[in-house]
Amino acid sequence: MNSQTPINLIQATEADIAPAFKVYTARHLAQIPQLQRLPSQLRHEMEVVASVLPFRVNNYVIDQLINWDDAINDPMFQLTFPQRGMLKPEHYAAVAAALEAGDKTEIKRVVDEVRQALNPHPAGQLERNIPRVNGEPVNGIQHKYGQTVLFFPSSGQVCHSYCTFCFRWAQFVGDQSLKIAAKESGQLCDYLREHPEVTDVLITGGDPMVMKTKNLRAYLEPLLEPEFDHIRTIRIGSKALTFWPYRFVTDEDSDDLMALFRDIIAAGKHLAFMAHYNHWREMETDIHRQAVARIRETGAHIRSQGPLLNHINTEADDWARMWQTQVEMGIQPYYMFVERDTGAQHYFEVPLAQAWNTYRDAMKQVSGIARTARGPSMSATPGKVEIQGVTEINGEKVFVLRFIQGRNPDWVQRPFFAAYDENATWLNHLKPAFGEEKFFFEE
Repeated sequence: MNSQTPINLIQATEADIAPAFKVYTARHLAQIPQLQRLPSQLRHEMEVVASVLPFRVNNYVIDQLINWDDAINDPMFQLTFPQRGMLKPEHYAAVAAALEAGDKTEIKRVVDEVRQALNPHPAGQLERNIPRVNGEPVNGIQHKYGQTVLFFPSSGQVCHSYCTFCFRWAQFVGDQSLKIAAKESGQLCDYLREHPEVTDVLITGGDPMVMKTKNLRAYLEPLLEPEFDHIRTIRIGSKALTFWPYRFVTDEDSDDLMALFRDIIAAGKHLAFMAHYNHWREMETDIHRQAVARIRETGAHIRSQGPLLNHINTEADDWARMWQTQVEMGIQPYYMFVERDTGAQHYFEVPLAQAWNTYRDAMKQVSGIARTARGPSMSATPGKVEIQGVTEINGEKVFVLRFIQGRNPDWVQRPFFAAYDENATWLNHLKPAFGEEKFFFEE
């Protein structure tokens, strides 16, 4: 399609061929035709893992993103379908035995026990990030860094498909004690009135793009009033661009969604669409390109972020190609994350030294305009910690680190050093360099 094709013509053309949204959960694994090509043992293993970790996939992902001729090695298959290795051997064995016995009470007990062992809410999400209004905790808000508030609208706590690595997997397993979600939209406004220091609101989930536009508008329109002039940026965290790009092009309220984006910008706010990407393959379809074009046409800015993941994107060439493609589409590379210490971390984690090498080798392949992605970054309890490099100082090999964000704003941009450890995969695996007993932020 010609790059000059009007956006409304693109929409009309695509509307004739857009598929109806169809979703599959753990109960529907046997109904996915492509899975019948795989060995029965592999399908059984999927059922065991899907009884612990959330599984949800849709027809677009199945039909357009996965190479079923080599599914086991396909990054999109690994990104969306459960694998046996995503549970530790002892956990897999316990769940498989409980399912085999068939006692529902015992299955629930074992599954709950395994989930608790998977660190369902890392980095102090429940203990330290949830604020209070009038002395009561506001379950649908997180406020870790001074300028930025995260808001979890209750109707947006699901996704078009689930990522197998998701650090918010506990949102989706049906356990209300593990879920973060606002009870009502007024909670956000009440909190922001009390906190004029907040400049950024991030609408997150789940995925806010699963909501109807009228519901999303109900949350966002109040922020356009003069009393919230201190809110300068509205961010929307979403993977819908790659898991259901029709949301922005042919869904029945996609025009209203684009109108909402324009209204936000017309009110003088910066609208940042925080798109989650894991591989360049997600950007290859025509409908994805059209969705990106429609969002950009509103004046919104798209920034990309995603973690470095074993089995999916450990090659520097893949990151370089992804970043370069994003720049060509008008998307700004923003973050390369380190897989968080939760869920199937043991399956996806990559040593920090390897992560740094992948990041550096990818950066060497792109021009300066594509070198805007920060990382590798760990969203840990004290803040976002970036690995800046590996070097030797006075004969000691060390990691060079800094805080991109911190619970204490005085930590931001402060460099520090950790003893080199080729096996470390997270901040708590590192020890201070040069014989120090503690890192400065532990004091």
